[in-house]
Amino acid sequence: MLFLSDFYKNKFGCKVYKIALDAHCTCPNRDGTKGTGGCIFCSQSGSGDFIENSVFLKKQFEEGVCLVEKKAHGRSGKNKALFLPYFQSFTSTYGNFEKLKELYLEALSFKNVCGLAIATRPDCLSFQIVELLKKISQKFFVQIELGLQTSCKQTGKFINRCYTNDDYKNAVALLKNEIPDAHIVTHLIFGLPGEKKSDMLKSVDFVLDNFTEEKFFGIKITNLYVLKNTVLEKMFAEGKFECMEMEEYFEVLKLAFEKMPEKAVIHRFTGDPPKKIAIAPQWALNKKSVLNYANKILLNR
Repeated sequence: MLFLSDFYKNKFGCKVYKIALDAHCTCPNRDGTKGTGGCIFCSQSGSGDFIENSVFLKKQFEEGVCLVEKKAHGRSGKNKALFLPYFQSFTSTYGNFEKLKELYLEALSFKNVCGLAIATRPDCLSFQIVELLKKISQKFFVQIELGLQTSCKQTGKFINRCYTNDDYKNAVALLKNEIPDAHIVTHLIFGLPGEKKSDMLKSVDFVLDNFTEEKFFGIKITNLYVLKNTVLEKMFAEGKFECMEMEEYFEVLKLAFEKMPEKAVIHRFTGDPPKKIAIAPQWALNKKSVLNYANKILLNR
């Protein structure tokens, strides 16, 4: 098992920073194609709450780089660093193909860029998109992030995910066959309403069953948090569920880590909710405290 910073450093020989971007897409379970309202936990910006609010991609990128540039290049300002444009908001393969192609290629033209990262749904990988990413992967690093959240079918329906476990399995198989050089990342959420620890660990097992020890693959795990103006906010206010406590969350996370094979890359293991719209859990808002606890419980530091 590797953590993301080490994976990037081994691959590129320096630190790599993801720069979140917004392609101004939507989702098929928001526009009525498969459903409306989106997933019950998703914010109005489709997880793009930290992105510079601009229609211009270059401005988004430059603002994102400014936030990490000092840290990236160190006190001397001479440390080498690369940037990975990350199309994060909503479903970043869902929309007008020519427009998406234009945005992907524009992002790859920015200074000190090492590749492309794209967040999407398993059911939104069209033939055109896959062919385009296949061509890009021949020259650049390509990271494709698939939302799964849970393998529990009942929970999947409850959170209004609007795709199936088979959609995920088919997407992984498609990407492995058509874009063998792509780094595939799976998103999971621990603490979804109604789920037990055993359900969360079954989701981990489900993901691992789709990969082998042959090449690196990614897992991004976060605790469930409640944001304003979501269906989840209403449920929380009505007392229909409670968020996991920090100790409980890290207990199941530690068990998940014990399952990870050598080629698993941990992209994230805690949530980072936007404070302006975050409601619960309160412990997730104190990032320093969370990381200190993680170092103690997970890394024995």
